[in-house]
Amino acid sequence: MAWLIIAIVLGIIEMLTVDFTFLMLAGGALAAAGAAGFTDNVVIQVVVFVVVSVILLFTVRPWARNHVHNSSPDTTTNSAALVGKQAEAISDVTARGGRIKLDGEVWSARSAGDIIPSGSLVIVQEIDGAHAVVTPR
Repeated sequence: MAWLIIAIVLGIIEMLTVDFTFLMLAGGALAAAGAAGFTDNVVIQVVVFVVVSVILLFTVRPWARNHVHNSSPDTTTNSAALVGKQAEAISDVTARGGRIKLDGEVWSARSAGDIIPSGSLVIVQEIDGAHAVVTPR
């Protein structure tokens, strides 16, 4: 029971630090809790805790840190990811408004220049609020 409480406390500390160190120690504590189910020998439980924690710290932790912290700052998300994409005008698009089909969704759009007739292919130049500013392809 003590090992489970230790694992929970270490998990809570991990949520506050997000460094994966305490998570690996919590994994060791869970392994020690498993060992406690087979033996009452505290020395064996502590050895299991130490061995599993060290293995996790040197194998899983580097992978997890790289996986989480390796996101590129150049990665575009949300509406910024739509800039440069091709869409289809589903109504005439003028400087005042219109509709396009972009990535399977219907968007309000404005032309960056001349009127774009319905059915034309367009390129998204920018996203301005809830409107896509487009030019003919």
